[in-house]
This record gives sequence, structure tokens and C-alpha cells, in this order.
Amino acid sequence: MSFSSPASLLEVELEPDRPPVLHVDPPEDAPRWAAEHREGLRARVAEHGALLIRGLGVREPASAGAVFAGLAGGLMTEREAFAPRQRYSPGLYASTTWPANQPMCMHHELSYALEVPGLMLFACLTAPAEGGATAVADAERVLQALPAAVAERFEREGWMLTRSYNDEIGASLEESFGTADHAAVERFCRANAIEFTWQPDGSLHTRQRRGAVVRHPVSGRRCWFNQIAFLNQWTLAPEVREYLVDVYGEDGLPFNTRYGDGSPIGEDVVQLLNATYEEHTRREPWQAGDVLLVDNIRTAHSREAFTGERQVVVAMAEPQRLPESRPAGEGSRR
Repeated sequence: MSFSSPASLLEVELEPDRPPVLHVDPPEDAPRWAAEHREGLRARVAEHGALLIRGLGVREPASAGAVFAGLAGGLMTEREAFAPRQRYSPGLYASTTWPANQPMCMHHELSYALEVPGLMLFACLTAPAEGGATAVADAERVLQALPAAVAERFEREGWMLTRSYNDEIGASLEESFGTADHAAVERFCRANAIEFTWQPDGSLHTRQRRGAVVRHPVSGRRCWFNQIAFLNQWTLAPEVREYLVDVYGEDGLPFNTRYGDGSPIGEDVVQLLNATYEEHTRREPWQAGDVLLVDNIRTAHSREAFTGERQVVVAMAEPQRLPESRPAGEGSRR
């Protein structure tokens, strides 16, 4: 049975400050509709980098999971999470736990991993009262807009993510690695080019260097692909940063980013990165039942601050191993 659909049935609205939006009449069977139109919908994502589908009426985690399966097939299990999130079923998660009054700035999901999702799928089950959009930004245009000296240094050196796992903040060992067994964690780190050190108190400190600029595996476009700004200490709210530095010290922050050579990234550079993202941000307020598809390599996404109840589920699919993301050295025990 063919799941192709005529392009004329999937005409999208294109406006400069919004992601492409496709309005559909509420189908009786949303998962079946998604599967039948998979080819055409995925073509729109390939064309535009993201697609918001409005009208599917997805209101429950189970129906969202079924729609996602129809659109993408197998879903990925998250590893190396930086914050806890609820899992509804294999590959289907609640959005990351993060304070509602603090935005999550632009990033590419799991860009610090060696295996990254090529496709992100979101569904809004309950829309917030205000704010809370999952905004998007074209990574190719962001790269082109960055000052040459900044982009060239990160492309030359890559970037480094440092993490300190503790029982008070951020994802635990089990939430991030799928196990709390030290030997299993070490095997994962060695297999994924992550340097690790066990601290005297039994906590884990890791470092991993990754590429900041990659080529899209299909189009070949050069994309700014990382979480340099999002996971840097200077993106945190000032009061949160001051508290964490006071309690853990700069070297013990739950997560932070550096240049690939290990030197610190200045606040001015982080502000520049976030400002460049903002110049290229497209946003559309969530409506209950919306589904958003995002090419995770070509398109960054964010979560804006919000008020009221917001329930968004997320899934990752189409794992990719990008040659440019792998560092020259391998992870090792120190």
C-alpha cells in the first residue's frame, strides 16, 4: 500500500516570522492519516526544515505516540539527557523539566552525542495560557550570520561540554546513562568518546569534545549544530548561575560549555550567539492538538517561557552519526 499523497493536498502557509503551517481538517483517525501522508509531510520538512501541522487534534500521549510512529517509524531511546523527563512509553517523553519562567534557548537536541536524532517530533496536548512556543531557527542561516572569526574558531576547535553529576540538580546517572552501575557507565563513556573522572565523593565528572559545524547528511548544507549557548553558564538566569557557582564552583557546575581547547567562553560570545539565534527565530503559539516536525540538524529549536499549564510530548527518530561531530581523540578514564 502506498502512503504517498499529492503535493496539492499539503500546501503550507509560509510567513517570514512563523514556521511553515499546514492546516488540516480533523481526521477520524489521526495516526492513520499521518501514515498515509507520511511521504508528503516528510518532503515538506526536508524542504523547509520544520513543519507545524494544525488540526490533528492529538490530545493524549498514546495518540501522539501513534502519530509519531506513523510519521517516523521507530523512535529513539534518549541517552545522555541533561535534565530529567517523564517517559510515557518507549521513545515517547514529556518535554524536559525546566522552570516555566525561564526560556530554553535555541539548540539542537543531543548535539553533544555521537548518535543524534535527525528528526524531532512534538505534540501539544495542552496549550499554555501565554508563551511557551517551541520556536525554530535555520542553522544554515545562523552560521552565515555569525561573525567569521567566531564561527571559524568553533569550526576549527569544536566545543567541549563538561558535566558534573550529583543527586541534587540535573539528570542522575540512571536518567542520563540508563544505569547507575559504574562499570556500565564507564563502558558507555569509552564507546562514546567521553572523558570521565570519578570524584572522591563518588560523583562523576565528564568532558566531551564535539564539532560545532556539520554538513547535513542529505543536502550537504553547512549547519551551526551544537548546544554551546544553551548549556553555557552565561545563559542561565543570573540568580541561578550565582547560586550554582556558590554551591558547586565553576568547575563543578551540572553542565557548562567551553571552546574545544578547554578555554572558557566569554559572556559576550554567548550573548552574541543567542542574539544571532533571536534574529533568525520563527515562532507560532501552540494550539492544543498541534504536531511539530523539526529537522534536528538543519533547524534549532527552543522553548519560550510560559504561564499556565503546558503539556508537550516529544520523540526523537532517525539516528545519525555525523562525521564532523566526532573529535580527534577518544574518551578515556582519567
